Amino acid sequence: MADLTNARVLILATDGFEESELFDPRQALLDAGAQVTLASIKTDPIQGVVNDSEKARTITPDLTLDDVDTEQFDMLLLPGGVGNPDKLRIEERAVEIVSEFMDDDKIVAAICHAPWLLVEADVVDGRRVTSWPSVRTDLENAGADVVDEEVVIDDNLITSRKPDDIPAFSKAILEALASELAEA
Repeated sequence: MADLTNARVLILATDGFEESELFDPRQALLDAGAQVTLASIKTDPIQGVVNDSEKARTITPDLTLDDVDTEQFDMLLLPGGVGNPDKLRIEERAVEIVSEFMDDDKIVAAICHAPWLLVEADVVDGRRVTSWPSVRTDLENAGADVVDEEVVIDDNLITSRKPDDIPAFSKAILEALASELAEA
């Protein structure tokens, strides 16, 4: 496994995040030595869900969206869940954060419903992506080339479809981050 001790990863999430889509990639990053920071609308604990229906674990954000300085991070991780990206895409600062990472050509990884944030930030035109089936029309309407694959890597953008894809998603994230750090 690559040593990601110098990697700094930002996760954006709020209530309604799909538990495994936040906790599993986060743990893979932590296991590789990455510094992981969670930002949300507030710093009160946020509620995860399983299959968007039953409540799951909570986690306490490290900082608010307004306190995020994207220059301090190498990668942005966007977990899904229906409610999570739906709430975040109406938060102006959350959309700005996505845009800043994409403008700076930093790694952005989004799974399941999280590509809604990519649509809102207007950063998928001409990009090859995947997502949960119900988000695909939104992506196509935003100009993306949408495919049905476990993980899709288009330059700095990594997308996956669902919780079953997390192992491949996490592997792609770790490899992209290791490659990015090797080039720095």
